[in-house]
Amino acid sequence: MQIQQLAYFVAVARTRHFTRAAELSRVAQPSLSKQIRSLEQELGAPLFSRARGNITLTPAGEVLLPLAQRILTDLETARREVAELAGVRRGRVRLGATPSLCAGLLADVLADFHRRYPGIELRVEESGSRDLIRNLGRGELDLALIILPLQSSDPDLTTTPVLRENLVVVSPSSQPSPNGRASIRILELRDRPLVMFRRGYDVREATLRACRAAGFEPRLAVEGGEMDAVLRFVEAGLGLAVVPSMVLRNRPGLRGTPLARPRLLRTVAVARRRDVEPSHSADAFRRHLNEYLLDLTPEQLGPDLEVLITSPDAGGPRKPKPSPGDARGPSAGE
Repeated sequence: MQIQQLAYFVAVARTRHFTRAAELSRVAQPSLSKQIRSLEQELGAPLFSRARGNITLTPAGEVLLPLAQRILTDLETARREVAELAGVRRGRVRLGATPSLCAGLLADVLADFHRRYPGIELRVEESGSRDLIRNLGRGELDLALIILPLQSSDPDLTTTPVLRENLVVVSPSSQPSPNGRASIRILELRDRPLVMFRRGYDVREATLRACRAAGFEPRLAVEGGEMDAVLRFVEAGLGLAVVPSMVLRNRPGLRGTPLARPRLLRTVAVARRRDVEPSHSADAFRRHLNEYLLDLTPEQLGPDLEVLITSPDAGGPRKPKPSPGDARGPSAGE
């Protein structure tokens, strides 16, 4: 079995077309097809069903695909690691993060990281925790900022909690707080129109569970939005929403009112594959994130955020190496 054969197989699996896969791989289509046949003969099973020109994976192909993706990803990581050790001051970090973290935390962290390590390429995937965990397991991400608890029992994943925050009820800052007080109970949302996230957001499910536990079904004014849309709808006066407190940073048009006990909490963690040693670039970002969080002042954290780490190396898989640029309540979600 050859690496190039696996690369051709993955290309066909992604495009579901031999000619397009050959074009992307910059190889003649007959050569690609020959290598796929050789791989099938070596494995003793067909990898693609070619009925009437419709290319689909066979059961054997479905089993091989995630393994082939991991092998190719690990090979690329090895190449980059050797290049970094050889003195190349470049690298790449493939980072996944939930929408609320992209909106509330990641922009400042990435900007600070880029100033410190301008030669490191940053690739960011914004998605829900479940999708990020799946892509991390496939080797498509180096690190992922996800919400605990994990919706996966994959033993090859390890997580390090870094931040805990409260969920708050958000309303337009041009109006008084929803109940005229400094905090609000879930029960007080019974007759208030709510703006609700699309299905797949854990914070949506946490809000619905809390309302039902309080004995009522929430009244939805608008539902189905992404993070930015939900915040804009609230700002326009369509209704209230329950959101992570950090997304209100730099949004003067919105007011966050803390929930009275029992509060809704969520824990942010850095996830990575246990079976893959992270590159210098990925490890540099992990340490930089920890340093950034530890440097936040009490005023910047406010009453709703709590840093859970005690050192920049918390959760580190190894001792620090020179980076490429140098020689309490229910859990809620996205």
